[in-house]
Amino acid sequence: MLLSLVLHTYSMRYVLPAAVLMGTAPTYFLVWGAWRLLSSLLPSRFYHAVDDRLYCIYQSMVLFFFENYTGVQILLYGDFPKNKENIIYLSNHQSTVDWIVADILAVRQNALGHVRYVLKDGLKWLPLYGCYFSQHGGIYVKRSAKFNEKEMKNKLQSYMNAGTPMFLVIFPEGTRYNPELTKVISASQAFAAQEGLAVLKHVLTPRVKATYVAFESMKKYLDAIYDVTVAYEGSMDDKGQRKEAPSMTEFLCKECPKIHIHFDRIDKKDVPEEPAYMRRWLHERFEIKDKLLIEFYDSVDPERRSKFPGKSVNSKLSFKKTLPSLLILGGLTASMLMTEAGRKLYVKTWIYGTLIGCLWVSIKA
Repeated sequence: MLLSLVLHTYSMRYVLPAAVLMGTAPTYFLVWGAWRLLSSLLPSRFYHAVDDRLYCIYQSMVLFFFENYTGVQILLYGDFPKNKENIIYLSNHQSTVDWIVADILAVRQNALGHVRYVLKDGLKWLPLYGCYFSQHGGIYVKRSAKFNEKEMKNKLQSYMNAGTPMFLVIFPEGTRYNPELTKVISASQAFAAQEGLAVLKHVLTPRVKATYVAFESMKKYLDAIYDVTVAYEGSMDDKGQRKEAPSMTEFLCKECPKIHIHFDRIDKKDVPEEPAYMRRWLHERFEIKDKLLIEFYDSVDPERRSKFPGKSVNSKLSFKKTLPSLLILGGLTASMLMTEAGRKLYVKTWIYGTLIGCLWVSIKA
C-alpha cells in the first residue's frame, strides 16, 4: 500500500505546476486587461511594448516549471544567435511541449516577449488564453480551403506598421506527428507521393500556405528564418521504435530527461518567393528534418542514436531568469485570494473574462 501511495504521488508531480500556471491566469488577465484599457488612446507601439514585457513575465514563470522544475537538459545543435531578430520559426510538431520549445529558444535570445504563434482556429475558444493570444499577436488560421490569406496578411501588416518585434512560430505540418496514428501518416505520405514529393518517415508533409503568407507579408521586415528540429529523449520503446512524444503532463512529471534541438538559421535572401518554389523549398527543409530524425531514431550505430549529428551544447537556464516571475505572479494571486473581495474578483475574472473573450473572438472571426 505504501508503495502504491509513493507511485501515485510520483505520478502527480504535474499538479503543482498545473495549479500555479492555471491559477495565476486570472491575475495575469486582470493586469493585462488594465493595461489594454489604459493604452487604448496611445499609439499601438506603446501597448505592444508593455504587453511584450508582461508576456515575458508570464512565460518566464512557465519556463521555471518546464526547465528548472523538471530539470530537463536542453541540448542545442548549431550556432544559435545571441541577439534577438525578427524571424519566422519553422519546426516539426509532435507534442504540446513544442510550443514551450519555442520559448526555450526565445528566452536564450532575450526575445521571449516577442513570441507569437500561428494557431489552429479552434484554440481561440480557450478560456482567457484564446482571446489573449489573439491580442498578443497570435494568428488563428483554418485549414485548407478555409484558410483566409487576406486576414493573415492584414494582421501581420498591422504589427509591422506598429514596429512590433516578431518571433513568429509556425508548425507547417498543421497537426502533431504521432507514430501511433498510422492512418494520418499514411495519408500524408500518399499525398507527397501523388504530388511528386519525397515521402517522409518521421515528419508529416508540410503545408505551405501559412509559411508563404508570412514570408510574403514580412520579407522586408524579417532578418531570417529559423529552421528548428526537435527530438525528445525517451520517446523510444523497449524495441527501439519511436513512440508518441511526451505530453505536457508527462513532461512535467519529469518523463523526458533531454530535449535535443537542432537549429539552422536561414538568411531571407535564400528563401524563394514564388509559391511553387517555396513549396518545394519547404518540403526540402522537411526532408532535412526527416534525415536528422532517422539518424536520431533509426541509426544502426547505437553510438549515433538519440542525438543529432555534430557537437551539442548543454544550455542551462538560470533561476534568475524564471524565479522572479514565479514570485511576482504567485504573490499577486495569493494576495488576491486572501480577501473575500479578491476571491470574488478572481472567480468573476474566470467567468466573465472567458465569456467576453469568446464573444470578442467570435466577432473577430
